[in-house]
Amino acid sequence: MKTILRHSLAGLALLGFTASAQDAPPNPYLSIQHEMKLSISRGNDWLLKQQHADGYWANPELPALTALALTALVRDPALDLKKPFPEAIQKGFDWLLKQQKEDGGIYNKGLGVYNTATAVTALVSAERDVFEPAIVRARKYLIDNQWDIDKPKENDNKNDGGIGYGSSNDHTDLSNTYLAIEALALSKKVIEDGKHGEQPDLDWDAAITFLSRCQNLEATNDQEWASDDEENKGGFIYTPGDSKAGTKELPDGRTALRSYGSISYAGLLSMIYAKLQADDPRVVAVKEWLGKNYTMEENPGMGQQGLYYYYQAMSKALAAAGIDKLPLENGGTADWRNDLATSLLTKQREDGSWVNANARWMESDPVLVTSYTVMALQQVYYSIPGKP
Repeated sequence: MKTILRHSLAGLALLGFTASAQDAPPNPYLSIQHEMKLSISRGNDWLLKQQHADGYWANPELPALTALALTALVRDPALDLKKPFPEAIQKGFDWLLKQQKEDGGIYNKGLGVYNTATAVTALVSAERDVFEPAIVRARKYLIDNQWDIDKPKENDNKNDGGIGYGSSNDHTDLSNTYLAIEALALSKKVIEDGKHGEQPDLDWDAAITFLSRCQNLEATNDQEWASDDEENKGGFIYTPGDSKAGTKELPDGRTALRSYGSISYAGLLSMIYAKLQADDPRVVAVKEWLGKNYTMEENPGMGQQGLYYYYQAMSKALAAAGIDKLPLENGGTADWRNDLATSLLTKQREDGSWVNANARWMESDPVLVTSYTVMALQQVYYSIPGKP
């Protein structure tokens, strides 16, 4: 398999962001980069100790938890991907592959898209040719779960173009859609040379329509709930018509669905992978919202809920967007790499793990949260400008 992710974790190679080490300025992150490398190693050492004898992590009914741990482990700067995997990592991938079903999905009891998308990202991160057939089958499963109901090819249903937890669910949502889009974008190299035959692709135009319907931006969102009020304009919500951050009554009597941080970073990353340009008004608007709501203290709009999901989505989206310093509302800029790395390093527990005191979205599980955090640190580590 072609090298895809190790030095371009957010898909920078796919998007054409390159840097010349020879022309790069002195690295201002040298000290914290060393700290990140040590922290990643400690986190991964802790994860290895949590592996069950059968090869999985945390819960065998949720292969995503094993996939997240494996992604963190194989992206470790200290691991040489050209060599055979250590026994524990290989055992983890062996277990993960055994969970693949006849339809191509990698899941057990439900949440087919979430588990499959996360598994594809892990398998691609491993950079092993032997995993390609499983990746190809899983890609088709994800594509087959894109919604197009009511009139075909017309995006007449608000869910059209999006992806939910699986075909049995009654809605699509931006979280599953973003994870599927990311998995498909990162695994595209596997099918580009044609050796796996002709392969289906996502309806990207429909996906962009769905993404637009999850954004508070009246000019590009055809849904009545979209709002350009100062607090929410440009940010994203969970699914058309519903926000996990609740609602806000506006002075004109309308009810706005509140934008929030983690899903807004997911929206930005999805739009980048959908090949929207930096000057597209949807991309410009979400960057402005993120700059207005920039913080490491909470998941904006959600407090401590989903905080580590927020950190991971932030690291991926800002790296993929090629942003070195994020413009803020006050006219200044934020060195997000330094801010995020510092915040995560200070939160690491003595045993090497991380956990969220707020249990929503399973963030009381240290395996999940440690995997998220290690991956976020790796994202920062590999995205440092000029790093070979």
